[in-house]
Amino acid sequence: MATELIGYCDKFSVSPGEKLSFKVSTDLARYEVSVVRLIHGDENPAGPGYKEEVVPTPIDGAYPGRRQEIHCGSWLTVPDRPALRGLNSLTLQAWIFPTGTGRGERQGLISKWWSTDRAGYGLGLGPGGDLELRVGCPDGHGYCLSTGLALRDRHWYFVAATIDVPSRQVFLCQHECFGPGPDTTSCSATGTLPRRAALDSNAPLLMAAGRACRLDGRTLGKELYDGKLERPSLIRRGLGAEELEQLRQGGLSLEVGRKDLVAAWDFTREMHTSRVRDLGPNELHATAVNMPARAVTGRNWSGRETDFNQSPAEYGAIHFHGDDLEDAAWRTDFTLEVPHTLRSGVYAARLKGGDREDHIPFFVRPGEGAKRARAALLVPTLTYLAYANERMDYSPGLAALMASPRPLNRDPRDLYLVDHPELSASLYDHHRDGSGFIYASRLRPIANLRPGYLKWRQGGPRHLAEDLYLVDWLEAKGLDCDVITDEDLHRQGLDLLQDYRVLLTGTHPEYTTGAMLSALEQYLAQGGRLMYLGGNGFYWVTSIPAEKPHVMEVRRGHAGSRTWESAPGEVHHSTTGEMGGLWRHRGKAPNKLVGVGLSCMGWSTESPGYARTPASRDPRAAFIFEGVGEREIIGNFGLAMGGAAGDELDRLDFELGTPRHALLLATSTGHNHHYQQAIEDIPQLKSERLYGGSTHPPIRADMVYFETARGGAVFSVGSISWCGSLSYNDYDNNVSRITENVLREFLR
Repeated sequence: MATELIGYCDKFSVSPGEKLSFKVSTDLARYEVSVVRLIHGDENPAGPGYKEEVVPTPIDGAYPGRRQEIHCGSWLTVPDRPALRGLNSLTLQAWIFPTGTGRGERQGLISKWWSTDRAGYGLGLGPGGDLELRVGCPDGHGYCLSTGLALRDRHWYFVAATIDVPSRQVFLCQHECFGPGPDTTSCSATGTLPRRAALDSNAPLLMAAGRACRLDGRTLGKELYDGKLERPSLIRRGLGAEELEQLRQGGLSLEVGRKDLVAAWDFTREMHTSRVRDLGPNELHATAVNMPARAVTGRNWSGRETDFNQSPAEYGAIHFHGDDLEDAAWRTDFTLEVPHTLRSGVYAARLKGGDREDHIPFFVRPGEGAKRARAALLVPTLTYLAYANERMDYSPGLAALMASPRPLNRDPRDLYLVDHPELSASLYDHHRDGSGFIYASRLRPIANLRPGYLKWRQGGPRHLAEDLYLVDWLEAKGLDCDVITDEDLHRQGLDLLQDYRVLLTGTHPEYTTGAMLSALEQYLAQGGRLMYLGGNGFYWVTSIPAEKPHVMEVRRGHAGSRTWESAPGEVHHSTTGEMGGLWRHRGKAPNKLVGVGLSCMGWSTESPGYARTPASRDPRAAFIFEGVGEREIIGNFGLAMGGAAGDELDRLDFELGTPRHALLLATSTGHNHHYQQAIEDIPQLKSERLYGGSTHPPIRADMVYFETARGGAVFSVGSISWCGSLSYNDYDNNVSRITENVLREFLR
């Protein structure tokens, strides 16, 4: 295996005077650190080449290396308390909806013991997918009772176990509910405990995990569960058959257990947090680790209400995954206090050791009281995070679905991700149980968030690496521009934009929060000027939880260009309560904001460029085309996919909200059938070629301009690949000229 050298930092965006903590894992004895300003990431010989500038800082120097591990998977933990000790009899009960019974591994449901101890207990699923009860014994030969019948994936079950140490009797049952056809998996089992059975353990009580272990001062869950868990409870005596039946019929453990109730956890409360409430007398509240999915349907979901806010009692489950990850929790290796001399821009901590190198990017915004530039680049960090550690090229069917004549070339960082599943995945990927990832966190190494990363489908830069095309062009043209991020805009709103005459977007600002949209709308209403220099922007409803600003949430819903669908009834975000899916379906199509919205996507080797329209001769747009011939094809060249109109494209659409006075200045034509129309625009199923670029007029990128209130204006190019053409012919080309014309006029 190749030598490892990789890391992450605790923030994306900082201002001078703030601190950044960097965490690194390597098997090198030592490595060197320096800070670099990132300018251009593409090594393509047709362009200006890779550019970075070393910036001296106090963290420069050599550091000792160490390996740091990541432990994926979600579970609930309850600290050891007196109420959980000294139990000689008990009942464990829950509703479960397993989604990974075929893995051949033990999966815990409710447990209390250390991996190294001989005392404790655990209710879970056995390697064969059947219900299993385990009890510790001092002699090391623990007791195990199983039902012998595997549960069916994606079916709800009532499960329970009773233990009575004095009588040595144990009972175990699994009952399928609401299942179609004959009930062949419901059963029960009885057994006799060994004489020295020992339940008492000082381990924390875990849910969705089978054992606890200690590692580097942390308590981790092992034998993790894939599936939903609902209404678990613990009672300090063995319930009888009639009482268990009461619980199975929907009775509350608070009422059935009465004075013997130890804990009854209610997942319907505080779903936006990591807290899980115990309704019992001992207040044994739990904490969720690694963000399992909340606001998901429970076993009693009727389908009459699809908003958990309106019927929380029907959303009493939590969905756990063995590959959830909120925080890698690595120890800090070095800390940078951002110098006040560091200008606003895109930076990275560069790590070097042996033949290995890594860059950990961060973004420096202007500090309080610092002089602002008149323009700002809004870096789409939410899009970076949505695609973080994306593995679509290795997902069954997805690479084929995105087929094109362009060869599939995997970057070495993609190969690294294959060998390191513990880094978790992107919001485009599927959990190991087949459900889609709905949360993404930046507190982990993000292998594909690197300045030189080449996207497997495009065969060239995308996201950060593609946005550096714009950073480089601004540098080459001597145009002063501050750098701000999505997170900054979400947190500060309009206040962040007040000092800027012009706001430029990155190449793919796909993910947007409601707070961000509101700020942009207000900015334009008060005379701000916006240059939308990308494609497929302002598309997905995105949430950032107040208590976890390092996390974003997306629910795909049932429409839009997506790699997975939300489960029925699970479209509303747990962290904010808002409806997810497309902004278009909440009355905020991107056309209303920037004049264009997603039209199509494709990864062909052809990029025909834009042809000017008669509207481009309108006096209102004269400044845009100064120095550009009326018959010139715009952008039939470039480093990104061969031209300016490529990848994902946007078009004007008055029905979706494009302002009626908007000018359609230029449009790309001649895309082949590898470009396919956005699925939300297709009313019914027809031959795919009817919606391909070779026959379908909406397959295009539109260049649009319109004025807004108080002297404001919007210029949109409708293509992710536009910025890849800026540096062609040593920055002397019509894409560069048009972009410069607009920016200089907008700055006046």
